[in-house]
Amino acid sequence: MAEAVRRGEVGPAARLMRDLDDEIPGARDCLRALFPYTGRAHLIGITGAPGAGKSTLTDQLVAAYREQGKTVGVVAIDPSSPFGGGAILGDRIRMQRHSTDSGVFVRSLATRGHLGGLSRSTGDIVDVMDASGKDVIIIETVGVGQDELDVMRMAHTTVVIQVPGLGDDIQAIKAGILEIANVFVVNKADLDGADTLVRQLSAMLHARAPREGMPSPEIVKTDASRGSGIDQLVAAIDRHREMERAGAWAERENHRLERRFLEHLRDALYERGRARLVRMSCYDEFAKAVASRAVDPHSAAAEAASKILGEDREQRETRK
Repeated sequence: MAEAVRRGEVGPAARLMRDLDDEIPGARDCLRALFPYTGRAHLIGITGAPGAGKSTLTDQLVAAYREQGKTVGVVAIDPSSPFGGGAILGDRIRMQRHSTDSGVFVRSLATRGHLGGLSRSTGDIVDVMDASGKDVIIIETVGVGQDELDVMRMAHTTVVIQVPGLGDDIQAIKAGILEIANVFVVNKADLDGADTLVRQLSAMLHARAPREGMPSPEIVKTDASRGSGIDQLVAAIDRHREMERAGAWAERENHRLERRFLEHLRDALYERGRARLVRMSCYDEFAKAVASRAVDPHSAAAEAASKILGEDREQRETRK
């Protein structure tokens, strides 16, 4: 399967992505074989509030990059229901015109309760697309608002979409999502207030101290539904990539991979630790102690961690 994915075959790539999202153990072996062939694609994160036009803008970017002859992968994240667990996975509906284009692969993912705007398997799906030879991979987040920061850690270039009329003037100076942008997009620029929003964003950029080694974000006005401003946006994204490549691109890529390692390490430790508590027949004991308020959650977690690590009381006291 790994060789077929590297040759760009759609069927094997789609099956591997499905198995990775479903956490089928054998899929990890295939991903390990593909990992040395990743790191070639330009990863572009698209984020912004719900209703900002992320899917429409992504569709236009796909068309623009295809006109340049580049192959494109799209990872579109949709929210899962907190009750039923299902997800519509409807972003691909807006990209139907690319459905017969062999140079475009669109994969929708459900968050499955994962916070931060991405799905737990996003990085793995991106790796498959990267290894299959995609030149550009667009990661469209779920759109959760001010704290959707995971995409910054996943993408090389982060595009934050703002639209006029979604909030008061103070939105333009809020910390959080606005600080992760490499390129700002003021979408639906035909609406009243677009120029005002551009001025507010410009004022915010001038007021804050620039991050060391980071070029100042550009601001681009678009009307994605009409295709207006897309060429200017692609040019801004490409300029950011070239400036990064001339600077600390390799260092940032290393940091990106290090963060992914730490995330997987955290997940692995959690799963194995919980399983060990269950085997030791003390998981329910801790849960009941917290539920009855006999022990506070912090103390219970510390005690559980000690049991997982095999520490006795004397060792814990020495460590303190």
